Amino acid sequence: MEETITDAYVPAEMAKRAEASAIRKANRDFVSAFFLAVQAGSFIAFGAAFFTLAVHDSALGVGLTKLIGGMTFSLGLVLVIIAGADLFTGDTLMVMGCFTGKIKVRQMLRSWVFVFFGNLAGALAIVAMVHCSGHWLGNGGAVGAKALAIANAKVNLTFQQAFCSGMLCNILVCLAIWLCYSSRSVTDKILSILFPITAFVAMGFEHSIANMYFIPAGLVLKHNPEIAGMLNGTDLSNLTLSGFLVDNLLPVTLGNMIGGAIFVGTIYWILYLRKQEDHSTE
Repeated sequence: MEETITDAYVPAEMAKRAEASAIRKANRDFVSAFFLAVQAGSFIAFGAAFFTLAVHDSALGVGLTKLIGGMTFSLGLVLVIIAGADLFTGDTLMVMGCFTGKIKVRQMLRSWVFVFFGNLAGALAIVAMVHCSGHWLGNGGAVGAKALAIANAKVNLTFQQAFCSGMLCNILVCLAIWLCYSSRSVTDKILSILFPITAFVAMGFEHSIANMYFIPAGLVLKHNPEIAGMLNGTDLSNLTLSGFLVDNLLPVTLGNMIGGAIFVGTIYWILYLRKQEDHSTE
């Protein structure tokens, strides 16, 4: 009878698993890549909707409310990792495969484009379905009012705030995915995800794919006079398509890319794969 191994993979093994994942993603056909990305966008949107519901009427202190919100939002990445989907922010770790020469830069960039727009399609689909479901009318419209307030806050960040917040967010997201490479069971993966994702949400950092749900939701709700009126005259003038794409999504996406690719992917390549490549050329 073979012995069952339960110990976590060590970091050097995790790096090889991350490299293998990059190779798989780079070689997917368009249909597979796009629909895996649609799934991921919808999963993250579910986490964002769950987050909004959980915090919309909390009477707890700010810290505890954000802690609960972070835990509920973790649903999104749990679904991505366990159910199987392809998330743009996590795919920034594909740089590890580029550095080892196992995939080409153009393959990585092509995958990023497919996945980014697939994530957008999935998130927007959930916005449309949540709107049609009447979910935002819950608790007398308070759920929708909270969703609208979240969106408005995001489009009023400065470029610097959105960019740096995006970097910090994806450092934690990619660390969650990195920890999953140590896992041998579903339970291990869920626990690996829970704390980093809770941390980034609780600290208010910006995730480009989550914002593909949050801000379009606000754009829809802005045109509901009853829900907009619940914000007591809050200025919603920056909550526009331009506010979404230029003022938030652009800097947050750039920050996400640098946070994941440089501060996680590149660092772990240097630590665990660079020397191996050096030896292979001797």
